[in-house]
Amino acid sequence: MVDVRVTYDQQVDAAYIYFTDSQTRKEVSRMYPCDPVEVGGMINLDFDGKGRLVGIEVLAASSKLPQRLLDAAERLDVEDS
Repeated sequence: MVDVRVTYDQQVDAAYIYFTDSQTRKEVSRMYPCDPVEVGGMINLDFDGKGRLVGIEVLAASSKLPQRLLDAAERLDVEDS
């Protein structure tokens, strides 16, 4: 089974979309940066050792991703009380 997990840090406006196999943890062995001029912000694609996409980092996420996705994401900038 493949799980998709999204985290978001509003303080730095960065989101990460994880594509993980629930049975094993994928390690990133190569990162491919997308052209920040072309997309108006930095988007990085992370690949494992077999060339499979394991995650996407989105900087300036509030201008790139739907607000409802950010609202539903696991928040990294909120401290537990």
